[in-house]
Amino acid sequence: MSRKIFVGPALRRLREGTRLTQTAFAQRLGLSVSYLNQIENNQRPVTASVLVALGQTFGVDLATFAVDDTDRLVTDLREAAADPMLAESAPGLQDLKRVASDSPAFARAFLRMHQTARRLRERLQAAGDAPLLPPTGEEGEAALLPYEEVRDYFHYVDNYVDDLDRAAEDLAERLGLAAASDRLQVLTGYLASRHGVTVDATANLGDDLMERYEAGPKLVVLDGALDPATRIFLLANRIARLEQADTLAALAEGGRFRSRAASDIARVALANYFAGALMLPYRRFLAAAKETRHDIDLLGRIFGASLEQVCHRLSTLQRPGQKGIPFYFLKVDRAGNVIKRHSATRFQFARFGGACPLWNVHEAFEQTGRTFVQVAEMPDGVRYLSLARAVTKGAAHWRAPVRRYAFGLGCELSYAGDIIYSEGIDLKAEANVAKIGVSCRICERGSCHQRAVPPVDREIRVPSDSRKVVPFDLS
Repeated sequence: MSRKIFVGPALRRLREGTRLTQTAFAQRLGLSVSYLNQIENNQRPVTASVLVALGQTFGVDLATFAVDDTDRLVTDLREAAADPMLAESAPGLQDLKRVASDSPAFARAFLRMHQTARRLRERLQAAGDAPLLPPTGEEGEAALLPYEEVRDYFHYVDNYVDDLDRAAEDLAERLGLAAASDRLQVLTGYLASRHGVTVDATANLGDDLMERYEAGPKLVVLDGALDPATRIFLLANRIARLEQADTLAALAEGGRFRSRAASDIARVALANYFAGALMLPYRRFLAAAKETRHDIDLLGRIFGASLEQVCHRLSTLQRPGQKGIPFYFLKVDRAGNVIKRHSATRFQFARFGGACPLWNVHEAFEQTGRTFVQVAEMPDGVRYLSLARAVTKGAAHWRAPVRRYAFGLGCELSYAGDIIYSEGIDLKAEANVAKIGVSCRICERGSCHQRAVPPVDREIRVPSDSRKVVPFDLS
C-alpha cells in the first residue's frame, strides 16, 4: 500500500508565499475551496493529480513534499517525549504528529525548552553537591550548546543553502576549477589576482593549527603537512570569507541564533559550505554522481576531494528542480559522539545519547579503510542502504596526535539501483536486513539482543525462572 502524503503546513506556506487567498489558490489548481482547506489542515492526503497541478502551476519541486519538516519534528518530539522526566505524561505518537503538523513553531519551541532542561539537569548532576547553573541567554533562559543549535539550523534547511551554492558554482565555472589539473594552483592564482593575497603552503604550524590568515600582508599560511584536498578546501574557505562576508553575515542573522558563539560557528559552517560547493560544483558533481553510480572513491579522484567532502556534498544535493538522491550523512568518533549529522531522508538520528549499536557505522572502526554495506530497517518499516567507513587523520610526524572517525552515508533502499555498492547484495533477503532503531530509549523492538535500556514508554517484566541475553521483557 502506498504511503499517504499529508502536506498541509507546507501547502499553506506555499499559498501564503504567493499572497493568494484560499479561493484564488484553489481556482488556480482547479480545486474546490473546501477540498483545499481539508488538505491544508491535513484532513485529507494530497493526491498525485494535485501534486502535478502544483508543479505545473507554481513550479514546485514535487520532491519537496516527500520528506518535510514534519517527519523530522515527529522524530525529534518522540525522543524528547521519551525523556524520563516526562514518562508519566508523555503524549502518544498521534498527538505528536498533530503537534508537528499543525503547530510546527510550538514543536520547535518545545524542543528548545526540552534541550535547555536537559542541559541544566546534566550540569546539576555533574556538579553534585555544588550546583552550577548554566549560562543564560539574552532572555534569561539557559543557553543551548552553540554547536547543537547550528547543527539543527542546517538540519531544518535540508542542508542546502541556495545563495552560497549558486555563487560557489558560478565561481567554479569561471575558474574552470572542476576540470583543472592543479586546483591548488588555480585557487592560489585567483587569490593573488583578485584579492592580492599570497599563499604559503610550506609552513610548519604545529599539531593544532592548519591555516592562518595575516590581514596586514594579505598572506594565507597553510601547514605543509596537509593533504591536497584539505589545502584546496581551506583556500576555498578563505575565498568565502573574503567574497561572501555579507552573505555569510545575513544568513547567520537570519538563523536567529540565541548566542554570539552560535552565530560565529554558523558563519564558519556556512563558509565551509561555500568551500565544499566550490570544490564540488552542483551540476557537475550531480552529473558525475549519477554517471559513477555514486562511487565515493571515484568521485573523490575526479574532483580532488576527500571521502568526507564527497559524502557531505552528496547529502546537500537538494536544489529545487535539480535534486539528487536524498542521503543521510553522519560523522562519529570512536566513543559514538556525533560530530556531523544530516538527513535528507526519513532516516533520523538520535539527538541525545547513543545511537543504535547494530548500525554499521560503529562496526566500521573494526577495519579502517573498508567500506561496510548494510541493508537496515527502521521501526517504521522503511529500509535503507547504509554505507560506513572509518578513516584516520593526522600523524604528520611520529608523536603527532591521530584522529579517528567513521562516516555513515545512506539512502532509502528504493534508490539502491543507482548506488554501485548495492551490487552483489540480495536486497530482498530478510537474512541480510539489520533491524535497527534511532536509540534504545525510543526503539519499539521487543527482541533486540543489543538493547541497552528499555524504552521509557513501555513497562518491563523481569522473569524469575529464566535468563535471557537482555534480562527483561517488554509489556
